[in-house]
Amino acid sequence: MSTMAITAADVNKLRQTTGAGMMDCKKALTEANGDFEAAIDILRKQGQKVAAKRADRDASEGLVIAKTTADNTKGVLVCINCETDFVAKNADFTAMAEKLASIALEKGYQSIEAMKAGAFDSNGMSIAEKLIEQTGVIGEKIDISACAAVTAPFVYAYNHPGNKVASIVGLNKAGFEAAAKDVAMQIAAMGPVALNKESTPQSVIDKELEIGKELAIQEGKPADMAEKIAQGRLNKFFKESTLLAQEFIKDNKLTVEQYLKAQDKELTATDFKRHSLTV
Repeated sequence: MSTMAITAADVNKLRQTTGAGMMDCKKALTEANGDFEAAIDILRKQGQKVAAKRADRDASEGLVIAKTTADNTKGVLVCINCETDFVAKNADFTAMAEKLASIALEKGYQSIEAMKAGAFDSNGMSIAEKLIEQTGVIGEKIDISACAAVTAPFVYAYNHPGNKVASIVGLNKAGFEAAAKDVAMQIAAMGPVALNKESTPQSVIDKELEIGKELAIQEGKPADMAEKIAQGRLNKFFKESTLLAQEFIKDNKLTVEQYLKAQDKELTATDFKRHSLTV
């Protein structure tokens, strides 16, 4: 097929399929002599070249998106990254991020690796390949920095305005949507490190004890007293940094655990995930 035989409809079809610019699509079709699949491959290779050039760039902007299934028993949280806030606010980038989050929810992905290996569409393109393709289309590094899931009798997803931070929380009972929203907002605002003392990673505990002991020694306390002081500071850390022990932000006379018990004596949070583009 000659260049003259390539129509605007051909170019538009390729653009709709790949998201690439009109001129890039026309050039790809021309180079491929009108072969649609070959033109897609050309655009993918262009994306790979751009991705290789931008591999060391810092993709610290983007969108954090939390979603749940219609029955609220499963939730997913993903973060799709780009380099600039300008791109993050672009409608095409937003649509792609929303689609990727929906795929993660539908397929039940719980890790970045599993999500990237999964299929983006029925044509066999993987999500990892889609990210490379879009890097070529947009001209910025596109990546995934979070993919986590929660399954529970009731899961609530909270997306803070602007999509810079989001959270999902699971409750052991359905029928308490307002309480679930309150707790999800608490998670987004306060950034707890774990559900409770018992679920706090040992590495976090060891680090807090080390910091607490070092501070006590710097304050001139003897080694044996420094150990006790560090333990006391650890207990304070649990109260401030584990979800159920935190002061409830809407009523600091209650902990989050007490707030939930006030709704139903058996109600509690069973799991949560949070991600932020900042801290």
